[in-house]
Amino acid sequence: MSVAFVPDWMRGKTEVNLQQLLEENDQLICCIVEHQNKGGAKECVQYQHVLHRNLIYLATIADASPSSTSKAME
Repeated sequence: MSVAFVPDWMRGKTEVNLQQLLEENDQLICCIVEHQNKGGAKECVQYQHVLHRNLIYLATIADASPSSTSKAME
């Protein structure tokens, strides 16, 4: 299970480590590439789904965080 998506009963009890999530994404990408190189497109789907959820989670965090770049542009 992705570190970003934990069961409802665990929410709030576990802090997501962004570095761990980035490392997980790296592993997912490696698995996807490996399966694609072997011609196993169907096997890629589950990894792509988890990677997509992780990326959406990271984007949500980025959107919710105060941006230093927007302050620099003012």
